[in-house]
Amino acid sequence: MIPSATRANAFAAFRHPNYRYFVMARVCNITASEMQSVAVAWQVYNLTHQPLDLGLVGLAQFLPGILLFLIAGHAADKHSRINILRVCCGLFMLSSLMLLYLAWQGVPSVYWIYAVLLLNGTVRAFNWPAGQALLPELIPKEDFANAVTWNSSSFQAAAILGPVLGGVLYAATGDPVKVYACCAFTYTFGLYAQLRMKPRKRERPETGVAEKALDGFRYVFANRLVLGCISLDLFAVLLGGAVALLPVYARDILRVDAFGLGVLRSAPGAGAVLMALVLAYKPLRSKAGAIMLLCVAGFGVFTIVFGVSKSVPLSVACLALVGAADMVSVVVRNVVTQVTVPDSMRGRVSAVNMIFIGASNEVGEFESGLTAHWFGTVEAVVLGGVGTILIVILWTFLFPELRKVDRLPDK
Repeated sequence: MIPSATRANAFAAFRHPNYRYFVMARVCNITASEMQSVAVAWQVYNLTHQPLDLGLVGLAQFLPGILLFLIAGHAADKHSRINILRVCCGLFMLSSLMLLYLAWQGVPSVYWIYAVLLLNGTVRAFNWPAGQALLPELIPKEDFANAVTWNSSSFQAAAILGPVLGGVLYAATGDPVKVYACCAFTYTFGLYAQLRMKPRKRERPETGVAEKALDGFRYVFANRLVLGCISLDLFAVLLGGAVALLPVYARDILRVDAFGLGVLRSAPGAGAVLMALVLAYKPLRSKAGAIMLLCVAGFGVFTIVFGVSKSVPLSVACLALVGAADMVSVVVRNVVTQVTVPDSMRGRVSAVNMIFIGASNEVGEFESGLTAHWFGTVEAVVLGGVGTILIVILWTFLFPELRKVDRLPDK
């Protein structure tokens, strides 16, 4: 039996209504985004049969972020963060409706899909820093680490639900029209939850360090612990990400349909949710940095095994372990980058974090597509896993601050 006090502490963040609405909006929006990602990947691969085009899907969504992150971070520190999120949710809905129209009319060229993804990436550039910077306005500091854990687990829960729903709808109908319609409908629930949120008002300084858009970069590069956490994730996931190539594995290696792709895509989320539950009940009380480094190395090992696997159960298990290992890194990184950063800087630091994460995810997808085009799909995934392990070894010596982190900061 788990003591009632332990259960109460594990769910401490949910005592706050604003946080409950935040999680509801997050689950709806990420579910819709993941459904859309499955449909877009399967649709693009069916149109072109080229792994490189799957990489371009990621690149199209990353490019706006790299161009707009200074503006987006500055906006998150100068304007209402909740209003930015509401506008972004409406534009996400519009992107889904545009993809629906293209699929319904028949896509004349894959480049029309890339154009919509560029719009989607532009919206994401503003949505990420505002969302990350808003969280501390919704919940007291004493419950913040718990909120970060549940925030990550809610993301991963949606990352499980979204791909499965997208895969089921696509497999049942044979086209992405109903998937995109369902995405647009789900975004409306996310917008409703955001309209119910009432963040605490905070005064932000108008002079000095808060005035300069580039200070997010300056802060990150001056703080070696924050820089080590963010850059570790950047290079580890950049090299070790295999998500972009899942349509190739599903169709050509594991021989499964769109539903099978959805299961593969949801497996990392399932592993991450299980790990998040463990961390909610048993937070990292000591040696958090060393544990994070070991888990990122495990991310690389499980990626390698997935790369050579031709068994569906083994592949799903490896992807689940990849997600579980990544969750530890996510929790440590988010606590460090959100709790230790001043509120007046949080939007810009979150924007820098967005660039690093976007590079690791979307540019990682492009890197995976490109190396698969050059060397082959299996070889690309295995090389990426090996690269992740080498990055962990290098970062252990370059950033000793990481392995020295013991207890996570709570203020």
